[in-house]
Amino acid sequence: MAAYVISDIHGEYDKFLELLAKIDLKKTDTLYVLGDVLDRGPHPIKTLRKLMEMPNVICMAGNHEVMALECLTFLMKEITDLSLDELDEKMLDNLVTWQYNGAKTTIDEFGKLSSGEKQDVVDFIKQLLIYEEVTAGEKDYLMVHAGLGNFTPQKDIEDYSLHDLIWMKADYGMKYYDDIYVVTGHTPTQTIEGNPNPGFIYRHNNHIAIDCGANYLGGRLAAVCLDTGEEFYSASNGLGGL
Repeated sequence: MAAYVISDIHGEYDKFLELLAKIDLKKTDTLYVLGDVLDRGPHPIKTLRKLMEMPNVICMAGNHEVMALECLTFLMKEITDLSLDELDEKMLDNLVTWQYNGAKTTIDEFGKLSSGEKQDVVDFIKQLLIYEEVTAGEKDYLMVHAGLGNFTPQKDIEDYSLHDLIWMKADYGMKYYDDIYVVTGHTPTQTIEGNPNPGFIYRHNNHIAIDCGANYLGGRLAAVCLDTGEEFYSASNGLGGL
């Protein structure tokens, strides 16, 4: 019985299956997914529906799921005068922002689903967690998609806003807690200033950053076992591979 964490799959279905094989995930194990399953890569909806079928997976929301949720709900409606009236400036801005952030593959795959399948996907996204706290290997972990925006030591996790947790990048130069390890995705480790090993899991100040840029050239999908600290990687995306 072990706990594993993955983040920012971004539609890389084949890399996800490759990583699952390397982990050799058992039915008694738990896999935590820290959001951003959707967008950018070739098969975001296929990946999400695979996760929906796995009883030992606990999924959290990333900013891409939050962007998708309101837009997918709108796109499910028949194009009528009523639905067009709902395409106000805010919804249009949401659609444009989501499209800018790689929504095309999600929209394309979503559009091929039956109405019932679409509703199942939307319902699943609505139920995603925002954070999770676990103990594994005698260590305490806080898992969240992005970080703890506007952090103060006195603030309880429930007091952080959705924007704080899924949009604001972790401050890897700050140790949030002495006795809790904060596991995050969202920020590709290629972009962390001072990271000596970009594109691989980054550990510093009780942070564990696991977004290894699966959509980046030379990036990969990563997982970490919380019980042992062991790291697992898919093949790289193009140059710079394992």
